Amino acid sequence: MFEIALKQQQYLTYILWDQQAQSRLEIVPERGGMVSAWRIRDQDILYMDTERFANPDSSVRGGIPILFPICGNLPDNVYTHNGQQYTLKRHGFARDLPWEVAEKGTQEDCASLTLVLNSNEQTRAVYPFDFQLTFTYVFAGNTLKIQQRYTNHSAETMPFSMGLHPYFWTPEKSQLAFDIPASQSQDQNTGEVHPFGTTFNLSRDEIDVALRPLSREFAFMSDHHRGLNITLIYSDLYSTLVFWTVKGKQYCCLEPWSSPRNALNTGEQLLSLEPGASYEAWVEISVSDL
Repeated sequence: MFEIALKQQQYLTYILWDQQAQSRLEIVPERGGMVSAWRIRDQDILYMDTERFANPDSSVRGGIPILFPICGNLPDNVYTHNGQQYTLKRHGFARDLPWEVAEKGTQEDCASLTLVLNSNEQTRAVYPFDFQLTFTYVFAGNTLKIQQRYTNHSAETMPFSMGLHPYFWTPEKSQLAFDIPASQSQDQNTGEVHPFGTTFNLSRDEIDVALRPLSREFAFMSDHHRGLNITLIYSDLYSTLVFWTVKGKQYCCLEPWSSPRNALNTGEQLLSLEPGASYEAWVEISVSDL
């Protein structure tokens, strides 16, 4: 049986329940339309820095933030369009703005919540396009599917990148194993490219690498400490997986990106929408026992 409940704390939170599976998903439209928590039985799937989450002036570290219209950062946070310079901060603005609830409901096999973000004066000041983003979270048991639609309401072609930034709770990172469909990794701090096999040097202070090109549309992360396997499946608009973690922090991020860092300047695998056109994409995260 599926239910949708509300709780009002600092932010109004929508709670999607699957009672039979004892699975619970929390979504906060006001805080960037993000998933803030996911719990299956007695296991938290996602990490959350509660202090940053409570501070509206801080970017969230936790849950599943939405990345748009860029992934990663731009040099000096600057890009040029039609001869004019604009400033965009890391990962864009979608994760910081309030989203509107467009639809919610339950069916026999799932609960779902649809959120919408429309362009406004604030977004046009840093990104001169009219757009609409529509995200539908479809939730059942051990699976979350995030269906996405990106629409260009401008009179000109709209370039953009899109991505998701899930923070998985990993209290013992030495017990992680990976199956990622890439043979190369690029350090996002130094630009160095290295062959990639199946492991990361988790003793480093920080790991921030882009894994590409991708040979298939799914990846796995196994947590032997918790006895869980996490499967990430993504549509073909996603060209890059980014792995990021910081020593001493109990999270690992495996992020599907449509384009590499700085694509708005370089044009590398940058998505472009003609006036009135839409792209549809999806990412599915499922959790199973090892």
